[in-house]
Amino acid sequence: MLKRCLVALVAGLLLALAFEPVAAAYVVPVAVAGYALATRGLRARSGFVVGLVFGVAFYFPHIHWMTAVGTDAWLALAGVEALFYGLLGAAAAYLHRLPAWPLWLAAAWVTMEVWRSGWPFSGMPWGRLAFAVADTPAAPSLAYVGMVGTSLLLALLGTLLAALVLALARARDRRALVAGGALAGAALLALLPAVAPYSVETDRTVIVAAVQGDVPGPGNDILYDFRGVTDNHVEATEELAARVEAGEADRPDFVVWPENSTAVDPFADASTNAGIRRAVAAIGVPVLVGAIVDAGQTNVLNQGIVWDPVTGPGERYTKWHPVPYGEYIPFREFFTGQFGRLAMIPRDMMSGTRETPLRIAGTAVGDAICFDVAYDDGLHAQVRNGAELLTVQTSNATFIETDQIDQQFAITRLRAIETGRTVVVAATNGVSGIITPDGEVVTSAAPRTQEVLSAEVGLWSGTTPGVLVGPWVGRAAAVLTGVGLLVAVLTYRRRRGTTTSVATEEPATDPGAVRESEEQGYVR
Repeated sequence: MLKRCLVALVAGLLLALAFEPVAAAYVVPVAVAGYALATRGLRARSGFVVGLVFGVAFYFPHIHWMTAVGTDAWLALAGVEALFYGLLGAAAAYLHRLPAWPLWLAAAWVTMEVWRSGWPFSGMPWGRLAFAVADTPAAPSLAYVGMVGTSLLLALLGTLLAALVLALARARDRRALVAGGALAGAALLALLPAVAPYSVETDRTVIVAAVQGDVPGPGNDILYDFRGVTDNHVEATEELAARVEAGEADRPDFVVWPENSTAVDPFADASTNAGIRRAVAAIGVPVLVGAIVDAGQTNVLNQGIVWDPVTGPGERYTKWHPVPYGEYIPFREFFTGQFGRLAMIPRDMMSGTRETPLRIAGTAVGDAICFDVAYDDGLHAQVRNGAELLTVQTSNATFIETDQIDQQFAITRLRAIETGRTVVVAATNGVSGIITPDGEVVTSAAPRTQEVLSAEVGLWSGTTPGVLVGPWVGRAAAVLTGVGLLVAVLTYRRRRGTTTSVATEEPATDPGAVRESEEQGYVR
């Protein structure tokens, strides 16, 4: 058991290296293979322990950036997410007993990822296998099978690699040949899109500008000088307008400001309202403003507001996935009494439900606010409903000195590939950028700088196969996992019953022979 835990520990740490800041994506199948080998041949309770060791080794380093919020927040969140890998280990104890177990276990891995990405509360998608494939030959698969499908392919590569290792270790040539052939086939499926990437036909182009105004003071606290943050974005937009009037820059069709470019309600605060109107009038085109808007005494909204130079504020997108215990407090009455720091969040942020894109200067724009970009639902809905371009308004100031901003930017690049859309990222102080549908970064702004990015980008209103089939891959994986567990449990009980009967009738039976018989059943 100690050796298994050690294997799980190393495999978990290895998976953490697949993501930023190291971004060694090629270790993903090896890490999954280590998980599969460590959990093989165990009972459910032992499988849970080994899986938990893997989860702790992976998730605690992976989101170490949460210490910027607080060590307690890091420990709590990483601990909850690690439990999912423990539960997967318990399930793996049964699934390993099935014929073609690599397929069942890969489906269970994806089911676990989908489950923890939406629960508890709004879940935590960080750490999905697909989020590691930026700048690899596997990235183009996103346009064909989506994030969920790419995770499934990577998990299958790992479990088949484990099957090959087992067959070679036991000198079983026929099984090694079968496992090797299946592994080669899965690798071909994962890499084939790189040979024939999904092509996007540009319908027309627009010029878009993204403003990174910077955050005054230490740079990691949006509230340190929240009026200064708004002033910075106003000034940067006015400077862009001056360059346009001087013929030094093209006039954009619209401008994107980041999340929290106003940290007070721009409809209730006269100074903020006046600053926005001044900036919009100067540039003469709509500005997508990121604003915190009051919603009564106890709630707020995190919104992207289309602010037109003629008609004023219009359509709005509201953040789909506010952060639990960061932007709203579940079970507030209990937790604010136990953890006084949560009292610093006096009002709960409400979730948005908008599924249609915003109309900005004649363009259908799908919006995401900060962590929304890691979730499939909101962006997929807007793309299916005709979004021609995507924007990500984000305020990563809290994490500005951590790897979180690089991890989120990598996820954003992968969203561009998955959806076949140009993505415009506006961050308060990093990382802002404009990303093409193949994931390439056209232009970006360094953290802790004030800069305006502008580019002419293509628009497309079609839907990639990945957006269409991705959710169905997740549902199919969940069904496969459920069926696999049911069959494995029933088979295991029958086998135990048969073994007990044989032992009762023939006491001289060699227990080692029984173990060998069971083992053969596991490896098929």
